[in-house]
Formats: sequence, structure tokens, C-alpha cells
Amino acid sequence: MFQSPPAKPCVPESVLSVDDLCVRFSTARGTVHAVDGVSLSLAPGETLGLVGESGCGKSTLGRAVVRLIEPASGRIRLAGEDVTHQPRHRLRAARRNVQMVFQDPFASLDPRWTVGELIAEPLHIHGIGSRAERRARVTDLLHKVGLPPDAAERTPHQFSGGQRQRIGIARALALEPKVVVLDEPVSALDVSVQAQILNLLVGLQRSLGVAFLFISHDLSVVEYVSDRVAVMYLGRIVELADRETLWRSPAHPYTRALLDAVPRISGGHRPAPLKGDLPSPYDPPQGCAFHTRCPLAYGRCRTETPLLRGIGPGHSTACHLADPTLPGAAPLAA
Repeated sequence: MFQSPPAKPCVPESVLSVDDLCVRFSTARGTVHAVDGVSLSLAPGETLGLVGESGCGKSTLGRAVVRLIEPASGRIRLAGEDVTHQPRHRLRAARRNVQMVFQDPFASLDPRWTVGELIAEPLHIHGIGSRAERRARVTDLLHKVGLPPDAAERTPHQFSGGQRQRIGIARALALEPKVVVLDEPVSALDVSVQAQILNLLVGLQRSLGVAFLFISHDLSVVEYVSDRVAVMYLGRIVELADRETLWRSPAHPYTRALLDAVPRISGGHRPAPLKGDLPSPYDPPQGCAFHTRCPLAYGRCRTETPLLRGIGPGHSTACHLADPTLPGAAPLAA
């Protein structure tokens, strides 16, 4: 359906850096370990895809990055500034550098406001420009996302789902942020509309140089937009690599299972689907969290948590089986 654009070169400087981030929720049933020791970085103009099953913690991680959720521990640095525990009055200024596009393009827009008011709201909050300048900025943003100028006078219910998502993207770009977190931005849209929104995002990134943290469960979408991909399982990153490497030679059994599950037009033999459900985040398994579903698990997998370590240039994985020199390890099946 999509033809992947050429990967952009990585830039050493990071506009977003997350170090050993943990997010926990206390409930009547116990503590939910939603994000458990995640570290990642994002370079200017880069798209990092974040994939995994529902319930793995990827949306929670995205919301923690923009501080909509308070992290339990770890560090978040944005454009070189530590924003992990900044007070509200300082956090407002920091949020000029990071914005978010949400999954539901209708629930994220106030139905009582006009589109012009919705897009201009960030500019008003941060005291940017006069009223006339803000109106001009709204018109320019509408043009960038492919909507007519008169859209500013209408309300969200007068637009389709794809048009509403364009409005959400325009609002996220109003402050010219360095990072935009996109949380399943096309999952609620028809396939044809998905392609339009994805092409819009690719074009906007090329023209504006903004970095994207792109959260999705759809691997075909992630393959199209991403430069690098992080695979998440039960609150942890289990594999991180550039797009080509991940699709050509995935190192973690969970990554392979996800890729094997992608629908294909061609026939032929397909591996057996992954069995079992994601373990409960209230009581994560000891050792490797994936060992309860992994057909290659051996003794060490059940007792020792694997660390995310490099196995090649720009390629890391958290799997005991990825290093055949480890005692008792068995090589991964091709």
C-alpha cells in the first residue's frame, strides 16, 4: 500500500532524550508497571517508530514524554533541558518544544470552539503575536495541512475524521515544536485517508525539520514513516534498530513474531502465530517478560532479565539468545 521513503541520515545531537524512565500506577489491585526502565533518543528531523501490542505501554510512554503523566523515576531531556519534574509554571515554556497529536481526532478537539480558535489557542497561551498575526498564522497552518482558509470559521463536527486529524496536526505545529508525539494518529481512519495523512506528515517533516515519535501497532505504517524503530513489550524496549535492519534481520523473537503477523498478498508458508496473551502488568514475569510466550526460551530466560545491548551498528536488543557466546544460549532460528 505504501512505498517507503528513503531513510534520513541520523544526526548525533538529540532533541529528545529519555533515560531509564519508569511510570507506575497505583490501583486497588496493586501497582501497574506501565513503563519500566525505557531509554531512547530522538535526533532533529528524525522519526522514531514505537511499536508493540495493545497494553505494552507505548501510549503511556508518549504521554509521559510530554508530561501529561508524571513519571515515577528516570529522566526526560527536551532540547537539552531536563523537564522530568519541572513545576507547572516552568513546564508551560518547555512545552513549546514538544506537542502531541492524539489517536481520536474528534475527542481531542473541543466541539464548542471554531477551528481557528483551536489552532490559535497555543499561540494565545504563550502570548505569541497579536490577534491579526495569530489569524495569519492559523491561515498558514491550514494551508500547510491542506485545508481551506474558511475552515477556521467552522466547528470540528463539520469535518470528516481525516480533516479533523489535519486540524489536530495544525494545532500541534502552531508553536513550531522540535518534537511531536503522534499517538496512533491514523488508526481511527479509513485506509485511503491513512495514506493521505501519512504523506502529509512526511511532507511536513521534510519542510519543517520537526522530529516525530510515532506510536503505532501497525507495522506497515511504521515501516513507511520511520527512520528507526523501537519495539516495546510489557513496558520495556526489547529491540531498537534502523528501519531496514529491523525488517531485514530482526533479532528478538517478539519482533519476528510481529513481522510474521503482517498480512501479505503472496502465499507460501507462514510461521505459526504468537500464542498466549500479554502478561499482566500488575505481576510481570520474572526474568525475560517474553519467556512465557517465547518458543525459544531456556533456563536463563526465566530467571534473569536481559539488558538492552548492542549487537551491531545502531542495533540493540534485550534477548539472551541474541548472543551465542552466552552460557546456555541457543541460536535464534532464521
